[in-house]
Amino acid sequence: MTDRLSPADHAWLSDPATRAVMDALLAAAPDGARFVGGCVRNAVMGTPVSDVDIATVLEPAGTMRALERAGLKAVPTGFDHGTVTAVSGGRGFEVTTLRRDVETDGRRAVVAYTRDWAEDAARRDFRLNAIYADAEGALFDPVGGIADALAGQIVFIGDAKARIAEDYLRILRFYRFHAWYGEGEPGQEGHRACVGMREGLRTLSAERVWKELKKLLAAPDPTGAVRAMHEGNVLNEVLPGSIDFDALLSILLAEREESRPADPLLRVAALMAGGDAMRVEALCDAMKVSNAERTRLIAAFAPDPARLGMTRSQLHARLYEHGAQAVEDQLFLSFARGKARPAALRPGLSVVRGWQRPEFPVRAADLLALGMERGPALGEALKALEADWIASDFTLAREELLASLGKGGSA
Repeated sequence: MTDRLSPADHAWLSDPATRAVMDALLAAAPDGARFVGGCVRNAVMGTPVSDVDIATVLEPAGTMRALERAGLKAVPTGFDHGTVTAVSGGRGFEVTTLRRDVETDGRRAVVAYTRDWAEDAARRDFRLNAIYADAEGALFDPVGGIADALAGQIVFIGDAKARIAEDYLRILRFYRFHAWYGEGEPGQEGHRACVGMREGLRTLSAERVWKELKKLLAAPDPTGAVRAMHEGNVLNEVLPGSIDFDALLSILLAEREESRPADPLLRVAALMAGGDAMRVEALCDAMKVSNAERTRLIAAFAPDPARLGMTRSQLHARLYEHGAQAVEDQLFLSFARGKARPAALRPGLSVVRGWQRPEFPVRAADLLALGMERGPALGEALKALEADWIASDFTLAREELLASLGKGGSA
């Protein structure tokens, strides 16, 4: 079992921006700062490290002074809860004071600062998230997180129910970490605790739940985690109504076949594939999703959506009206509902990916030049000509469309 990370093998340890932050903290508190959380966990597991978090015995005001003394920008992003963001090399590093929980209610915690590393570890969620590393890469593992990380096991620190009662979001985090880092089935003790306490998810803010659900569904293959949530009725606390787990499996298969990156929004839509636009709108309202997410999800469930087997001209018409993203989503959902093979998607996707939206060649000025007056009739004439143009698969030229006006055409 490893007891040290080599800076030669883990470039983030020796990165100048990282070193500048750590050196600033250690100058103020020798031996009083360690890397913690995802960066250490991922390094132990041999997976890429993105964000680098640091724990320190310095209280927030002391952290800010230490950083500013070293010429680094210090932002009090979570000052009241012990977190200061250090800006070094154009990147942010979260620096948090060692803490212990004083009071929790399932949504938030009242904390007190401590200088005890084991006490700080004991308040964290999972053992593999409570591994620390000093500036030289030496590991400190007070709760046995290294063994869990290497085995792909997600285990709550201490009593699972007690950890969940401190923050019910840990239910979703349990499945999210299993989706990303777990091997085999989710741990039975943790899974039973999450299932038994699932109603606590109702007390959380919609924004926290939505953010966590998207992170879970962004995992390369969340099948095992989502299956466990579905069978334990945890998923219904997040996505009320019928769940189409088989549709999600179809989407995951298609993503692999098409070498398509994980798409959390499409996966959410797949889980709701048996629903309709009204249910999706209700979800968007409940979850307070962003405007862009709402637009995309609702478009995926548009009336008369694009379907597998549509002709090229039919797909072109849908693309012109709804755009490439919406039509691609509609095709994927049609595929998922129909339980077809991924090859059935390819003709439609080929059309979508080769699509370049044409520009309607007729303008209001063209009709005015022919003697039409401004007003509703002009607008209706333009719409009718555009419909003829779409029906021709965008082949009718401007002159042909204008000529149809004088021949008793659409206008």
